[in-house]
Formats: sequence, C-alpha cells, structure tokens
Amino acid sequence: MNRLKMIEELSNAYGAPGFEDEVLLLGRKYGDELADIKEDSLRNLYFYRKANTGKKPVILLDGHSDECAFMVSAIKPNGTLKFVPLGGWSANNVSAHKVLVRNDEGKWISGIVAAKPVHFMTANERNQPLSISDMVIDVGATSQQEVEEVFKIRMAAPIVPDVTWEYNENNKVMLGKAFDNRIGCAAVLGTLENVKDSELAVDVVGSWSVQEEIGARGAVTVANTVQPDIAIVFEGCPADDTFASGCDCQTAMQKGPMLRHMDMKMITNPRFQRFALNLAKKHGIDVQEAVRSGGSTNGAPIHTSNHSVPVIVIGIPVRYAHSHHCFCSYADYEKGVELATEIVKELNEEIIKGF
Repeated sequence: MNRLKMIEELSNAYGAPGFEDEVLLLGRKYGDELADIKEDSLRNLYFYRKANTGKKPVILLDGHSDECAFMVSAIKPNGTLKFVPLGGWSANNVSAHKVLVRNDEGKWISGIVAAKPVHFMTANERNQPLSISDMVIDVGATSQQEVEEVFKIRMAAPIVPDVTWEYNENNKVMLGKAFDNRIGCAAVLGTLENVKDSELAVDVVGSWSVQEEIGARGAVTVANTVQPDIAIVFEGCPADDTFASGCDCQTAMQKGPMLRHMDMKMITNPRFQRFALNLAKKHGIDVQEAVRSGGSTNGAPIHTSNHSVPVIVIGIPVRYAHSHHCFCSYADYEKGVELATEIVKELNEEIIKGF
C-alpha cells in the first residue's frame, strides 16, 4: 500500500458529515486486501481483520471519515446561496475562500464564500465581528432560477472546501484539507496493514465512523455494533505550536503523536494511557502528552459504551484544523501508526482486564 498516495486521495476526497460516500470508496479500495469490509446505513465502514477468530478480545481502531463542511439552507433571488456550518467553524476562517457545492447530478460546482465588500461597509460594519449567517456563497449565477435550472443546485446540497493536497519532500509535511480526520482514517488502515500477518492475542476491527464533526454520531453505532473490549481512536488533533510556547505547547507538529489525558468529554483510562506511554518509551517512539479542557473525540461515546471500554486517543497534530488549509507531518503519522501497531501486538486478555 502506498500510504502517502492514500493520504493524498483521502485529503482530496469530499466528505461532508452525512455525505461521506466518496471517502468510503477509498476505504474499500485500500482496505480490501486487509479486511472483510461491511457498511451500515449511516455509512460507517467496518474493517474486520481477515485473521480474526471471533474468540479473542476485540480491539477497535477508529477514525472518522467526515470533515468540517457546510450545507445550503436557502437560495436567494439574486442567485447566491445561504448556508449553515457542519462542524465547528470560526467565522474568521470561512469568508473569501473557494468552496465546492454538489448539485443534483453529483457534479461539484465552484463557488466563493462572499461577504459584503469593504467598499459598501459603514465604519461600524467594518469593526463588527464576522458572522456566518451574514455570508453567502456565490457560484456565478444571477438568479434563483439559474441556480436551480442551470447549475441544478438545490436546498441541502453539501458544500466542502476547495483545496488540493500538496507534499513537501524536504520535510515530509503535507498541506491539504480534512486531515481532521482523514489522517486518522489512513492510520486505521496503516495499522491493519502492519499487523496483517502477525500472531495476535486480540481480534482487530477498524472503523471509519461518520458524522463526528456534528456530535460523534457514527461512533455511537460503531461501538454498539463492534462491542469492543478496548479501543484506540485516531484523531487529527489541533496543533498549538504556532500559538503556544513552553509548557503551554502540548501538540507540536514534527514531534510525534499526541496522547491526551483528558478533554471536554473524556478522561482517558489512566492505566491504558500509561501502558501506551510506556510502550512508546520502550520502542523509542516520540510522543507528546496533553491535558485539554476543550474539544472531544469519538473516544467520548466509545468509552462509555457496552458497560465501559478502555480508550486512548492517538492524535496526529494538524495545524489550523477546522479551516480550509492545514499542515500535517507524514512522520507524525508514521509514528502514530507505529505506536498503535506495538499496542495491538502487546495486548492480551489479561492485560485488558487490568485496565
């Protein structure tokens, strides 16, 4: 498997929450030789390792397939589109960017997120904070009729950032969209590939869960379906190294994956967390630790499911997550997969019960 190519295709794929179908096609493309693949009506994708016995403890490897996006909420008489956010957007990161709107025929139409030009603003308007509710998307139409009959765009059409993946070979840094959390999806398959021929004391199930950005909805169904005994959640986590320094910087790019001890919705199982940190030290894998008071991951619904599940989050640092353009280090991805691989190889029923 060419993992760099896989990440490129995953980043470039369009997958707004609820519309992850294009991403799932890549899961089937790259995961077919690694696992038996199943899908549910929410579009969660499941990867059951071919060597599973059905008689061992189950470890779930999860990454969510959706990305922060938008949805058309109305078409104005002048041909511009009102829209609502799907996921946690800051209004400051939205205006003046290119987007793509999917029409009824499945074609992607280019558009620009527009706000009132500065030429027409009053002095008070120039100093007011931006609001997504005041923005529109312009696809180059001049009327509602043109939008519907020529562009064939309807209400509830999904909208995604228009960004093309790039790679800097000198420092192994990728630029693109949707690393939150296509990098996690790639980590699921990378780990499955690493343990493909290994003798394991656990059965392994991967999942690409949907709709994480609007409330971790897919992971609820995944947890109920797989009923794991233990889980690793891969996440493209926000990097803070361009905003914080010293002890306040806990998620720097190029310093390995981040293992968070807590966030807004989960206190990480401390025994499983220590097990993972000790393994990283044993194998010389660079990792970072963080305590976060905000944010959450699919770990939240998984760790409280099925009478409780020990969960850790392996976060791959992503600069400028939840915006159109992001940076992510391929080396950080590799180290995250390496750590997950060592965890899977080391786990057995006795160790899991000790968590």
